[in-house]
Amino acid sequence: MAGIRITGMASGLPPNIVEQLMEAERIPVKQMETKKTEKDEKLKLVKDLESKVLDINKNLSDLTNVRGFADKKFTSSDTSVVDGQLDPNNAVPGEYSVEVVSLAEKPAAISNGFPDKNETQIGTGYIKFETPEGTKEVYITGKNSTLEGAANQINNADVGLKAQVLEDRKDKENPFKLLVSGMATGDDHQVTFPKIYLLDGDQDMYFDQSRASKNAKVKVDGFEIELPENKAKDLIPGVVLDLKSAAPGKTIHMTVKENLEAIGGKVKGFVDAYNAALGFIQKQHQLQGGEKGGNPKLGPLGGDGLLRTIESSLRSAILNPVQGVESPIRQINEMGITFNRNGMLELNQDKFNKVLNSNPVGVAAFFRGDGFKTGFANVIKQTVQSLTNGEYGGLANRKRGLESQIKQIDQRIDNKERQLEKKEDGLRQKFANLETKMSEMQAQQAKFAAMARQGG
Repeated sequence: MAGIRITGMASGLPPNIVEQLMEAERIPVKQMETKKTEKDEKLKLVKDLESKVLDINKNLSDLTNVRGFADKKFTSSDTSVVDGQLDPNNAVPGEYSVEVVSLAEKPAAISNGFPDKNETQIGTGYIKFETPEGTKEVYITGKNSTLEGAANQINNADVGLKAQVLEDRKDKENPFKLLVSGMATGDDHQVTFPKIYLLDGDQDMYFDQSRASKNAKVKVDGFEIELPENKAKDLIPGVVLDLKSAAPGKTIHMTVKENLEAIGGKVKGFVDAYNAALGFIQKQHQLQGGEKGGNPKLGPLGGDGLLRTIESSLRSAILNPVQGVESPIRQINEMGITFNRNGMLELNQDKFNKVLNSNPVGVAAFFRGDGFKTGFANVIKQTVQSLTNGEYGGLANRKRGLESQIKQIDQRIDNKERQLEKKEDGLRQKFANLETKMSEMQAQQAKFAAMARQGG
């Protein structure tokens, strides 16, 4: 029926008479669509609020896990000489010092120079190395009898050595040299570089210089000790030192201490998460500018009882004294976390650090409790769970209610659209019939008029 067109030539009606009538009939649909948009917006806001409330628990979990109050940090007075990686579970707070006399080195040897790396033949034969695992031989044949070929052969021979071709521009006529080095530092990984047994080459090859492997030497409290590598695992408990450069005569001071910034950052994360949720609620209760110059009005969730319940529940959980914990601390304000005039939480970092320094066990006990029922974190966790529980939580109930309302509106819109489609078809048929009849009447009138003129 939508294909039926009304010309209006016979009836004199506007050609779009059906569209005009249907536009009026669609007003209820538009009203339902507007209502659905409002519900969609509310549902989105409820989900946003739920996410912010859940973030409160997430930040508290970071604080009360195994490492929540075990964060430590390592500092070095000169990280270009000594740096370190700390294991917070095993590191022992304290002050340490070390002097790096010399670094550990790998055994290495470098050949005489060649004019190129991949053309000049170095001959056929073998290169013999004495390693901690015994004598190792690498055979050089005509297929790989160049510096580059010899390097590849050594690397592929699995003899505990690596080779590479270097370009040394000190000798411009013969700049290319073969560098062979061991895989590990320390006296226990010594490699001897004997003569090279190669015949019939374009140019003789020999090791021009060699270097023995060496232990690192460091001074700890004035005593010199040797290390097989440039990493020290036992000088500071729980810290792997990375010796980066030698600095004889220079004492490097190092410290391991509680990372108050990290712990304070976790507490601030909880404060920020609470403030984000409360700020969202307060914004909904504030008057907001009306659209197109209209009067200001509350946010879409403004005045909603659910928001007042969430705010009240969280505030009570934070303010109430914590019972059943082995800590002299009972309320969070004793650690510098207080409500300001706007109802937001504020963290006094200096006061928190002072309390944490003086009684870290008490602070941890206050937050953790028994890990199940007692402790500040568990009180907040239970409160959040009661609000977000998927079966009975207020936020979940509100989401289900809005989703149900949206679904009902969709169904009503679908039903109304089907009714309108039938109505439009009927109107088009009626106006088409009217157009036909009017056209027939006009034809008859024209016929009678013609007959009258002939009779006259």
